Amino acid sequence: MKVTIDPRSPVAPYEQLRAQIAGQARAGTLPVGHRLPTVRALAGELGLAPNTVAKAYRVLEADGVVETRGRNGTFVAAAGDAAAREAAAAAQAYAQRVHRLGLDRGAALAAVEDALRAAYP
Repeated sequence: MKVTIDPRSPVAPYEQLRAQIAGQARAGTLPVGHRLPTVRALAGELGLAPNTVAKAYRVLEADGVVETRGRNGTFVAAAGDAAAREAAAAAQAYAQRVHRLGLDRGAALAAVEDALRAAYP
């Protein structure tokens, strides 16, 4: 696993770590079942506080990217399909909601594009 943290970035270190691990898991660079370093080991390697790494791992677990198996460690989960299903469900819920609100297709797409621009700078 190759991760670099840019201390000058406006993006919080835990978010940099989360995004890189999630991206590597999606790309297959970190295969399903790959054991991640312990929180302390990765924190030491990256020069981060253990709580920063723990926060990234918690968010990754909540997103279904990794799974914690107690004292056995943290492993890459089979998240690709789960992420796609969750995204499709969120998109469906959004489409139904904006339709009920009376927005036309153009306004609904514009709102999504604005949200995506904010989330993906």
